[in-house]
Formats: sequence, C-alpha cells, structure tokens
Amino acid sequence: MSQPTPVPVPLEQTRERIITQLCEHFAYDNLTAEALEERLDRAHSAATLDDLRGLVSDLPVIAADATPAPGARTFVSPSVGAHVSERQIIIGIMGGAEKKGLWTPAKQIYVVAFMGGAELDFREARFGPGVTEVIVFAVMGGAEIIVPPGVHVDMNGLALMGGFSQNGTVPLPTDPHAPILRIGGFAMMGGVEVTVRYPGERPRDAKAREKLERSERKRLSGG
Repeated sequence: MSQPTPVPVPLEQTRERIITQLCEHFAYDNLTAEALEERLDRAHSAATLDDLRGLVSDLPVIAADATPAPGARTFVSPSVGAHVSERQIIIGIMGGAEKKGLWTPAKQIYVVAFMGGAELDFREARFGPGVTEVIVFAVMGGAEIIVPPGVHVDMNGLALMGGFSQNGTVPLPTDPHAPILRIGGFAMMGGVEVTVRYPGERPRDAKAREKLERSERKRLSGG
C-alpha cells in the first residue's frame, strides 16, 4: 500500500505565517470578520506557496512597530439598543449545549453540565453594559468558554478533582471601559476552560499563531 506524500515543511511554515498575518490585518481593520473567515478557509486548503501569498498580496503593509490606534478594532460588539435579559440558563445533561454566533448574553448566565458539555462562544456576542457573569456547575462534564481579545476576564472557581483554566496568548485589553466577563462556579470531576481567540480563529490557527509569537519573542530577546 502506497504511503501518502508528506506536505513539504516550507509550505506548512508559510501557511502558519500567512494565518498570523491575516489575524493581524483583522486587528488593524484591514479585513472584515467575513473576509477573515473566508481567507482562513482558503489558507487551510492552499496547495502552493503562490496560493498562500496571494491571500495577503492585496493588503497594505503593517509596519513592524505599528500598534492599533485608539478606537481601532477591539473584537467586541457592544449591545446597542438590544434587550439584555437578567438571567439565562444553558443546560447540557448527558449531551451538549452551545451558544455561538451573534447573540446577546444575559447579565447572569447559569451553565449546568452534568455528564455532558457546554460551549459558550462570545466572539460575536453583543455584551451589555457592566459585568456579564457566568456561573458554571460541572459534574463529570465540562464547559468551554471562548472569549475574544478586548474583554476583561475575571475567573474564580472551586474545583474538586477537576479544574478551572485559562489558555491563549493575546494582548491584554487596555480599554478601561471594556466589557467584563466574570466566570465562577463549581467543577467536580470536570472542568471549565477559558480560551482567548480572535474571531474566525480555529484552535489550530491559535496554536500556530502562538508558536510564531513565541519564536518571535525568543528572537527579539536574543535567546
């Protein structure tokens, strides 16, 4: 039986670099969320270096020392004129439950995951003013919470044979008026995982970006 031909390493390295550049262009408002998602899909399916380079060839050059200007994209959509409920309950019992896409979180969200799982994706959420509170009860189950950059995350929880964790390396929000997501609760033989990812960014995209960022920090530090 013939073995599949391995993908050349330079192609994969270029793919990771292009994905990172696309995320940076989104941060600098050079791409919409829809355009970013479409180009990320094309980046994953690209078979040649020219296909990958073509995904950024029409975008402006970002200076090495550039920083997003005040008022630039914050990855957070405020809830303007939308009704914000006081409470919301999301239940996953021996199954799954999820909230994602464009939605308006309640001021208090109760998540119950019993022998099941729940996923809350806040990357397109329209936050109400003040604090949004998520209280998780996970027993032999878990909850995954995906948060975009630009949100202050305050996490406290009690875990028994389980855990509360936060992953993802992105710049901390600098806007003192940014939404606050307060996460707490109880996990027994289960867990609550908070991940910070850019809109449209898949888990493997985030890992590739973080790998490149670590390499760049190491290069700049002379390590």
